[in-house]
Amino acid sequence: MPVNCPCGRARPERACCGPVLDGRPAATAEDLMRSRYTAFVRGDTAHLTASWHPSTRPRALRLEPGSVWTGLEILDRSGGAMFDAEGVVEFRAHRRDGVLHERSRFVREDGRWFYVDGELDPGSGTPGTGR
Repeated sequence: MPVNCPCGRARPERACCGPVLDGRPAATAEDLMRSRYTAFVRGDTAHLTASWHPSTRPRALRLEPGSVWTGLEILDRSGGAMFDAEGVVEFRAHRRDGVLHERSRFVREDGRWFYVDGELDPGSGTPGTGR
């Protein structure tokens, strides 16, 4: 029996975040957000780097070793639809040792969504990195 995608949608990863992780453009900002969460779960720094807007992308991305992600909640979204140029997704990403609560900004350029940056809820980790 297939396991549901780590992003929380009730469908297998290969039919959910898998195509975006394999390079297909995300249809919406939320889809990119979900694929980035799945990339954190999988330790896929290549996808995280490629989906980060070049204007804010760090030179190197180091994930916290041993982080265990346990669930994603999408709290709110504005814009970010298939034909929008910008979008915001507010989420909580749960880890075994805490919660990352962020309002992430996304832009769509040449048909591709990119993560730009995020505003953390006080007490959360480092924006975009899951730390």
